[in-house]
Amino acid sequence: MSDIYLDRLNRREIKPTAMRLLILRTMMQFERAFCLLDLETELDTVDKSTLSRTITLFLKHRLIHCIDDGSGSLKYSVCGNDCDCSLNDLHAHFCCQKCHKTFCFRSIHVPTVDLPQGFTVESINYVLKGLCSECSRKINATE
Repeated sequence: MSDIYLDRLNRREIKPTAMRLLILRTMMQFERAFCLLDLETELDTVDKSTLSRTITLFLKHRLIHCIDDGSGSLKYSVCGNDCDCSLNDLHAHFCCQKCHKTFCFRSIHVPTVDLPQGFTVESINYVLKGLCSECSRKINATE
C-alpha cells in the first residue's frame, strides 16, 4: 500500500520521508478538500510547522492544489497523476453553505474566457456554492 504514496512522491520529484508519506496518506484519505485544521486534527502528533512546510512543498511540486472557496480557510486536494495544475487541468469546486465542506468536481472543467488583448490568465478560481447531496438529503427528509 505504501507503494502508492512512494510513487506519488517520486512522480513529483519529492524526496520521500516517513513524515511526508504519513501526511500524503492522510491527505489521500479525505473524500473532500481539506484545510490545515483538518490535517492538524487527523495528525495531532505532528507539529503545525511541519504540516505547513509539507503543504508548501506539495504545492510547489504540484502534488496538491489549493482552493479558495471564500470560507476564509484555504482548502487543499491531492492532484491526480496526470495533473500538472495547468489551466487545462483546472476544474470546478463546490462549497456547501450548510456543512462548509468543499468538493472537487474534476469532471467539470473551468470554462474558458476570452480576455482582452494583453491580458494573461495565471489562475482561475471557479467555486459553486449551495448544498451538497448529504445536506440536501437531510433537508428534504425533514420536509
